[in-house]
Amino acid sequence: MRVFVTGATGHVGSAVLPELLSAGHEVVGLARSETSAAALKALGAEARPGDLDDLDGLREAASAADGVIHLAFKHDAMSAGDYVGAIRDEVAAVRALGEGLAGSGKPLVITSGTGMLAAATRGRVGTEDDVLATGEGPQARIVAENTAIQFAESGVRVSAVRLPPVVHSTLDHHGFIPTLIAVARATGVSGYLGDGGNRWPAGHTLDAGRVFRLALEQAPAGSRLHVVGDEGIEFRLIAETIGRHLGVPTAAVPSEEAAAHFGFLAALVPLDNPTSSARTQQLLGWKPAHPGLIADLDLGHYFSAA
Repeated sequence: MRVFVTGATGHVGSAVLPELLSAGHEVVGLARSETSAAALKALGAEARPGDLDDLDGLREAASAADGVIHLAFKHDAMSAGDYVGAIRDEVAAVRALGEGLAGSGKPLVITSGTGMLAAATRGRVGTEDDVLATGEGPQARIVAENTAIQFAESGVRVSAVRLPPVVHSTLDHHGFIPTLIAVARATGVSGYLGDGGNRWPAGHTLDAGRVFRLALEQAPAGSRLHVVGDEGIEFRLIAETIGRHLGVPTAAVPSEEAAAHFGFLAALVPLDNPTSSARTQQLLGWKPAHPGLIADLDLGHYFSAA
């Protein structure tokens, strides 16, 4: 297939791109800069100048492709506190890509997250069958997911790949784990909230790359898929592992100090989000093949650079 990919040079894209190329697909990557275009070309992909605000360009690129994988997201806006704006722009981009593929029967694979399920699955493990109508905060991303899934009714073989809060590997330089490590370094404490018993799911970047490729090739229209290797790791264990590697104490952070300690992550640290990928494994014939989060942390690569 000739596949149009947004976010191809990002964290997950850096695993998706070689996965597609090694499977014989041609890749056209959306490039926001000359640096991104050069990186795409160096990897054997074609670069298409543009960004997520160029909705006409997204429609045109989708229409010209045999399939689309949408990985890009305005993380800088989210980090700056404009999560509502980032979600608004994400919905517009997803709608443009879907419109470009409408009536074609071609695949559209979009990126979503398991974190939004936490509010609807309290006390149990979330599955691919769990769906929200709408939401706020981390749950707001369901709007983009639902917008995409609706294109199944317009002749698009659409699927949504839900990533866990932690997608980890040597390719992860700006995700939640590097951020938590940076916070622990800066404060001298590897912290958690409450008793730290809330659970975070995790998945390896290379496993994510394979799931996106399999979704493109074979996921039925309307599928929701989970890239989860660890169903739920107690946050306290994550904090303890970080503290052990940095040589700093691990301790509970008082709730009134959460914002000052964790910054923009304060609202996400207490997330309890145990999540299964059993349905995805069955549907795609896929199994996680790479180290879990704690084993990956113990390899040391997250701590080798300041």
